[in-house]
Amino acid sequence: MTPTALSPLQSVLVANRGEIARRVFRTARSMGMRCIAVFVDADADAPFVQEADESVRLPSSYLDADAVLAAAKSTGAAAVHPGYGFLSENAAFARAVIDAGIRWIGPTPEVIESMGDKIAAKRLAIAAGVPTLPSSEDLTADADVGYPLLVKASAGGGGKGMRIVELPDQLLEAITSAKREALAGFGDDTVFLERYVASSRHIEIQVLGDSHGNVVHLGERECSIQRRHQKIVEESPSPVVDVEMRAAMGEAALALARHMGYVSAGTVEFLVDDATREFFFLEVNTRLQVEHPVTEEVTGIDLVREQLRIAGGAELGYGQDDIDWHGSAIEVRLYAEDPDNDFLPATGTLSAYRPADAPVVRWDSGVEQGSVVGVDFDPMLAKVIAHGPTRTEAAGRLALALERMHLGGVVTNRDFLVATLRNDAFLAGDTTTDFIVRVDPGGSQTPADVATAAIVAAMWIQGRNRSADEVWGFAPSNFRTGSLPPQYVEFVPAGNVTRSDAAETLRIEYSPQRGGSFVLATGETVMVHEWTPEDVEVEIDGRRLRAAVTVAADVAYVTFGQTTVTLTVKPRFTVPGSELPTGGLMAPMPGSVVEVRCSVGDAVTAGQVLVVLEAMKMEHHIAAPFDGTVTELLILTGGQVENGALLLTIEESA
Repeated sequence: MTPTALSPLQSVLVANRGEIARRVFRTARSMGMRCIAVFVDADADAPFVQEADESVRLPSSYLDADAVLAAAKSTGAAAVHPGYGFLSENAAFARAVIDAGIRWIGPTPEVIESMGDKIAAKRLAIAAGVPTLPSSEDLTADADVGYPLLVKASAGGGGKGMRIVELPDQLLEAITSAKREALAGFGDDTVFLERYVASSRHIEIQVLGDSHGNVVHLGERECSIQRRHQKIVEESPSPVVDVEMRAAMGEAALALARHMGYVSAGTVEFLVDDATREFFFLEVNTRLQVEHPVTEEVTGIDLVREQLRIAGGAELGYGQDDIDWHGSAIEVRLYAEDPDNDFLPATGTLSAYRPADAPVVRWDSGVEQGSVVGVDFDPMLAKVIAHGPTRTEAAGRLALALERMHLGGVVTNRDFLVATLRNDAFLAGDTTTDFIVRVDPGGSQTPADVATAAIVAAMWIQGRNRSADEVWGFAPSNFRTGSLPPQYVEFVPAGNVTRSDAAETLRIEYSPQRGGSFVLATGETVMVHEWTPEDVEVEIDGRRLRAAVTVAADVAYVTFGQTTVTLTVKPRFTVPGSELPTGGLMAPMPGSVVEVRCSVGDAVTAGQVLVVLEAMKMEHHIAAPFDGTVTELLILTGGQVENGALLLTIEESA
């Protein structure tokens, strides 16, 4: 139960990490609250820990409810904000916090419990008169549900434990995989079947309720653009929701919220059939959503502030008629992942991380330059949000801010996001859940981008070398006492770096000229107008541009135009190394080996799944690239592998 003696909060512990911890701190601090963090060893130097007024180390993980509660007690925290993920929808933890006399910033444990099971939530929605999709808890009732269908985990979300099934002979494999993933992610392997609507939209309604019985909705967010059933682009308002549809969906969400006695911030999620505009209940998220900033931008209502006010016993102080919406807001999730490799997560160190000063957008980030992106947590680097008077302006502003960001050290989806925001289909509002597969916005760099970046990097490196030369650094770059051969730098573009000799090499050969210019072997004339440790301004055959440049561990990151190009600086002398064996199958990301489905000597066919890896609680299937025979197996079930590790070798059939 909610504490009866309520008063404004003086302090808050955030039982979370990264950008959401920083986000809650920002609002709580503006309200005069002391901010307390908890952290694990992997986050000891993270920005959110440094920003907290007090921090407590957790011995194991953010899921250690007893340790988090002990931290709240020892620091005298008046309230616990769970953020999203981890313990945010754990009814037992919420109940323990309340029983300890500490405010729980969220709905009651009873509501969390009722909505934590998607099957039970659907029953409540039906009782409240909200339309739902055909589904069944009987895993043999696929014919009644109809194809295509979804195998769906009853607990949790975020795309984990979900599989699309097109045909009956795929069902058993999908159920087995979904149950295993659900158990790993949520500790519960219960799954059910639900009708899958291929051309649909994912639209959710934000609700707010106080402990005095007042409840309002703040309009919709469209979150249809997803990969692996996880959102990467969100916006408010939806480009297809009109006044009547907003009212109908809003009333359905409010009916369910009233039926539950909902308190705090929550989201009622719907699936909308793009052809008929019918909407169906999906689930209720009993917490703050990752995409909450777009609602804040269009309504002017700080959702974290409302959560803290409600937990302090305050009334909303406004009704549904007082809610208004202004302009359009779009959020993208900047992830360490590779869109060209099925959006698999990536790891590494952020050698370059510098958001652009203009245009002004909102950066909700949990990392900074030098942060290490590992396999312990979700690979989201930041949420970037733009607001504008129109949807087109918001999209353009957001795309430009991403383009101008200096980012390197980890493979990211930045260029893919930019391509999406500038895509004609996106700008026309054609944003159904199959957008990525259907439209394929791309986002890969062009050969011209890479060639220009190589010239820029060569000029920056020669400038760095001259600035570090304590003997001849004072002299102009064309100074010489005799005839000298041209200078050169060789680069290997990202994506072509392998352990073979087949990698493409870009050789930038340049000769200094009188007046400070350089002539390249290809005939272009290059002038360096300004050099600093962070950037360089060059003119290439009359085209003048400024680029941000970072070189770390012999890798150059060059940001200009619409992208950041990554180039490995090739050493003058190479040490012979082991080449990748012919037919070698490598790990596309770091992770654990869940299942090995082959042995040495097995005949395999192209497309046959040989290895199942797990990373960030998601399963990834590694298939044979061609017909052949397994000749070497280098992994065991339960083992850990690094990105690029050799898993097995296959001898191709003649």
